[in-house]
Amino acid sequence: MIPNDIPITEKLIADHGLKPDEYQRILDLIGREPTLTELGIFSAMWNEHCSYKSSKKWLRTLPTEGACVIQGPGENAGVVDIGDGQAVVFKMESHNHPSYIEPYQGAATGVGGILRDVFTMGARPIAALNALRFGDPDHAKTRHLVSGVVAGIGGYGNSFGVPTVGGEVEFHAAYNGNCLVNAFALGLADSDKIFYSKATGIGMPVVYLGAKTGRDGVGGATMASAEFDDTIEEKRPTVQVGDPFTEKRLLEACLELMATGAVIAIQDMGAAGLTCSAVEMGAKGDLGIELDLDKVPVREEQMSAYEMMLSESQERMLMVLSPDKEEIAKAIFDKWDLDFAIVGHTTDDKRFRIFHQGDLVADLPIKELGDEAPEYDRPHTAPPAVAPFDPATLPADADCGALLEALIGSENLCSRRWVFEQYDYLIQANTLQRPGGDAGVVRIDGTDKAIAVTVDVTPRYCFADPFEGGKQAVAEVWRNLTAVGATPLAVSDNLNFGNPERPEIMAQLVGCIQGIGAACRALDFPVVSGNVSLYNETHGEAILPTPAIAGVGLLEDLKRTATIAFKTEGEAILLIGGHGTHLGQSAALKALTGQEAGAPPPVDLDAERSHGDFVRGLIDAQSVTACHDLSDGGLAVALAEMAMAGRIGCQVEIGDAPALATLFGEDQARYLVTVPASGADAVLDAAGRSGVPVERLGTTGGSDLIVAGRLTISIEKLHDLYENWFPAYMNPYEAAAE
Repeated sequence: MIPNDIPITEKLIADHGLKPDEYQRILDLIGREPTLTELGIFSAMWNEHCSYKSSKKWLRTLPTEGACVIQGPGENAGVVDIGDGQAVVFKMESHNHPSYIEPYQGAATGVGGILRDVFTMGARPIAALNALRFGDPDHAKTRHLVSGVVAGIGGYGNSFGVPTVGGEVEFHAAYNGNCLVNAFALGLADSDKIFYSKATGIGMPVVYLGAKTGRDGVGGATMASAEFDDTIEEKRPTVQVGDPFTEKRLLEACLELMATGAVIAIQDMGAAGLTCSAVEMGAKGDLGIELDLDKVPVREEQMSAYEMMLSESQERMLMVLSPDKEEIAKAIFDKWDLDFAIVGHTTDDKRFRIFHQGDLVADLPIKELGDEAPEYDRPHTAPPAVAPFDPATLPADADCGALLEALIGSENLCSRRWVFEQYDYLIQANTLQRPGGDAGVVRIDGTDKAIAVTVDVTPRYCFADPFEGGKQAVAEVWRNLTAVGATPLAVSDNLNFGNPERPEIMAQLVGCIQGIGAACRALDFPVVSGNVSLYNETHGEAILPTPAIAGVGLLEDLKRTATIAFKTEGEAILLIGGHGTHLGQSAALKALTGQEAGAPPPVDLDAERSHGDFVRGLIDAQSVTACHDLSDGGLAVALAEMAMAGRIGCQVEIGDAPALATLFGEDQARYLVTVPASGADAVLDAAGRSGVPVERLGTTGGSDLIVAGRLTISIEKLHDLYENWFPAYMNPYEAAAE
């Protein structure tokens, strides 16, 4: 029996995020009281962040297989075949809680963690995205969080050397107490050289790689599985500190080592650090792991076993090494000036044993640490009701021009240039489409192919109707990829919700997952990786349900692509998918009345598929010169964005249709395309044969955006409104001086 090093009290159990029944489960499992180190290990492995105990039941319902899928959920990242012996490796993860507490380091280490997930699989990162949600712009903390988070993302990604080619930034009062920082990375690998975390072989050396272990991040995974309260500042020590230059060296060393055949299994040290990485490698291989913490490289004195096992110090890896390659491996890590230490070995008894200063401080069943984690079927009732939409609340004489100006110059529809120009989106010299379009596009070196990546979700839709909102998030990502000409391949999801122990919040989670699953099945768009972030609330006030979806698509010929910008004057503007009718939950409704009311627009997945396939066919045939999907703000905002991107105006007509709904309705499955005037009839004929609704709206040209009889605005004025909000918000004194 292991002697107890500290009394295990009810308060200590609660402080570790364990419920009384969960602690009893631990007692039943090991037949004795745990040591403090063992309690910390269970706390790390059984929290929401690592065990998915509230969401696991529903995550199993998502489609995860497809013709191109090499590896689905369950590994560090998903892997998708793109042909020619190549694969893309990608995943999205949250760093929400750390970023609210310490925005720069929280966001920076979020980027670092997701990059490690990708190169742990043997892939070189070639693209990054992020999805950010902040509180009301007028909230006292919002500007500070925006500044710190954006600087952290740029500081880490730019220094590491990966282009950040897209993302989204939105503001809403529901995020006043919890910002969201979701980071995505994609890497390129040979499809027959993917590395996994399953340990094999008995007596194989377990090797610690990378940076030294410190006390930063101790308890981070447990903190990320709890609500915030007035003690938030006390949680600052649980935020990790990142070093992108060390991570860059770690990338190069790992890829060089992998090429030698020395790696049997490898796992990055992310949430729960040494604990989670060791347990996952051993459990997946039905093996035990024995660690000697005296051999772990440390940068602080007198660290306890508890601190070493739960530290989330960054830029670290754990590996099972082929013993005959030890000298080769050590030489590589010495060359890159990184720590290399054999800290243990695999065993045949499925036990997780930890020694420290000659004492056995933990002896636990390794499989049960993961497999016996609690799994809950939490009750879920109807989600919170939303106010009905009454069209009578809309002003009868609404000025469509003034409304478009207000939307284009608003915090959620203005240019994100202030953000993305702090990111290096051109490094590696393969970026074909920079941030600001429908999707980022990066060339694959040595080929004619390119990869498109995007991320999206509309949280107000998900709050109003979780099922339809979940469908819409997937459908919009599918449209974004389609609009640049890419064939959608697969997605990674990041499910951000409040406290699942509240039935109405659990209902949001369940509804959104069901909607995501329905859309992914209908569109052959499998989920290959992802993350769940729960307890995003402060003092019982939850965020909006925010299931961010990151999508990846393939361009077989990078020359056959489209951008959103009008290219030249005199081209025909075609609307695919019909006119707008739906104003419930629209950006226009919020701007005109302050309401977020009614149902979101329904998502017809058959229409999404047929309209998207038609659009990709046009782009592949090089029939269109520009393409943009319709989303927030509807037709009017899409026209404005295309006109501003090309600095070319347009003249369109909508006839006698109701102006507000037609111009600002957010109906789904719709696109705007431009085609040479001589080719318009051919596209209309092809649409008729395909059963896809397409109509000619007007023509590009001039310096104004004109909707006949409804509005006329100069492109220059729109551009100024579009570009000015973010700089003025982030530099209010400078803006006031001007």
